[in-house]
Amino acid sequence: MINLFDLTGQTALVTGARTGLGQGIALALAGAGADIVGLGSRPMDDTAQKVTSLGRKFSCLEIDLSQPFDATQVMVDAKHPNILVNNAGIIRRADLPEATMEDWDDVLTVNLRAAYELSQAFAKARIETARPGRIINIASMLSYQGGIRVASYTASKHAIVGLTRALANELAPYGITVNAIAPGYMDTDNTAALRADTHRNAEILGRIPAGRWGQPQDLASAILFLASTASSYVTAVTLPVDGGWLSR
Repeated sequence: MINLFDLTGQTALVTGARTGLGQGIALALAGAGADIVGLGSRPMDDTAQKVTSLGRKFSCLEIDLSQPFDATQVMVDAKHPNILVNNAGIIRRADLPEATMEDWDDVLTVNLRAAYELSQAFAKARIETARPGRIINIASMLSYQGGIRVASYTASKHAIVGLTRALANELAPYGITVNAIAPGYMDTDNTAALRADTHRNAEILGRIPAGRWGQPQDLASAILFLASTASSYVTAVTLPVDGGWLSR
């Protein structure tokens, strides 16, 4: 059964792999045998060192997903990966009266449009060569809830769940599964402001049955399951990894 999660010989393209959840995802996949291509707007020296220390190859594509890019060329440069993890995301916080359309456009471009473009190019390449593949999108607790002061982020993460289902319907006949993981409240750069706010930090922890913020490594088992042959009959699923948050 352990062999079901063996990714030896495969390549995973992970967006936003420099720190946080993206780095944790990259390390989990590398630990199972996959070579990693990290995509982001800045170098990923720390991730590169950690992946190569596991005996896997790492390469970095420096691309700013907030700007126009050629998704087809990305797949070529990434050596046509077997696994695509759309993890890159940004968040902009503002009260609704002060929120700008620039922030709205920036968040939807990175969190949703880039994921769609990369998924489209990934699927086209896999279909043309008649090879199966795995697309894993990173959703959020705000795929289920409204949140506060984060309308653009909430809209993008609700849309990621819909996109996951729509792509899953189209791609299942080609052996390409499309699933999502919805992390709970995680200890990452995106939540630094919340954790620094004593009142909000206490409110959040008080609702998490596990009693702690999640860590990037908490996603490892979910990522490996959805990336491996073990999940070949699982598609269109959004899996919460939230310490029980949604049950309260």
